[in-house]
Order: sequence, then structure tokens, then C-alpha cells
Amino acid sequence: MRLIIGISGASGVIMGYELLKALQSVPDCEKHLVITEGAVKNFACETNLGIDEIAALADYNHDNKNMAASISSGSFKTDGMIVVPCSMKTVAGIAAGFAGNLLLRAADVCLKESRRVVIVPREMPLSRIHLRNIKEAADSGCIVIPPMLTFYNGANSVEKQVQHIIGKIFMQFGIVYDKFTAWEGC
Repeated sequence: MRLIIGISGASGVIMGYELLKALQSVPDCEKHLVITEGAVKNFACETNLGIDEIAALADYNHDNKNMAASISSGSFKTDGMIVVPCSMKTVAGIAAGFAGNLLLRAADVCLKESRRVVIVPREMPLSRIHLRNIKEAADSGCIVIPPMLTFYNGANSVEKQVQHIIGKIFMQFGIVYDKFTAWEGC
């Protein structure tokens, strides 16, 4: 399996880090990482993690300004892309097909090649513009997994909430995540 992981400049960059950590247990999963400039700032504001520590979890790291990177071409086959968190700026770019940086170009390539693109939009509250852009992204083929709270599975900590979101993302790629608690009824 070959996945592109995009981390954009929305609050909640820790979800991207935790997803990369969780992918370490997936055998034969090649991870291509692209981090936006906004995400770099958010890592500094929201965590004690250094970018090198995050980058070390990927097999390949791509500069967001490098429009000639392998992931910018449809001939570079992948199983899809995950953008977590996905800023509203990034949602708008994906929805409009505006490939102004490598993250947006990689998403555009995945969509044009009919590959899975999962976005995890992070904003609250959502304006009508945000909702329109999310709808456009979904209509264009993106799978939208907003990082919403869950209670049915005993997720009583932020860590467990993030694990639930990662489990939902992994389901889209057929990946079993042992820290995900599925609903089994009452």
C-alpha cells in the first residue's frame, strides 16, 4: 500500500501525527508526507513536537513547494490520500481544483485518477462557505470525515477520540486499527 498523508494548517495537527504513528503498524505501507507551512506553525503552537520528529514517521517527505515531486503525477501510483487536519483553505483549494501547492496538487491528482481522498475538515462553527466547499469536495469524490466527538465507544479522553477518528479514516482504506472500538449495539 502507498498512501499520501497531507497535514494542513488547521488546528488539530496532532491528529496527523497520531495517524502517522498508527500507520507504523501497517505492514508494507509506504507513507509519503507533505506538510503545509501553516501546519508547521500549528505544530509549534499546539505541540512540543519538532518537524523532524514528525517527518521521521514517513518513508518520504515532500516539500509543499516542490511541484515536481513524485506525488504530483498521476503516473505515480498510490492508493490515495488523507488530509488530516484539513484547513478550510485546503478544502476550498481541493473543491475548486486549485493546485497551488504540492498538497493540493496531490489531492487533485488522486481525484483525477479516481483514487480515494479522505479529508478531515477542522473548523467550528462552519460557515455557509465552508459547508459549500465541503459539499463540493464530496461531490468531486472526497470522503469527508469531520473529527466529531463520539461517546458510544467509551472514548472518554482526547486520545481515545483521536483513535476513533483514525479508525474511521483507516476503514476507508481497508486497514484494521486495533485501537478503534466499533459500535456493537446496546
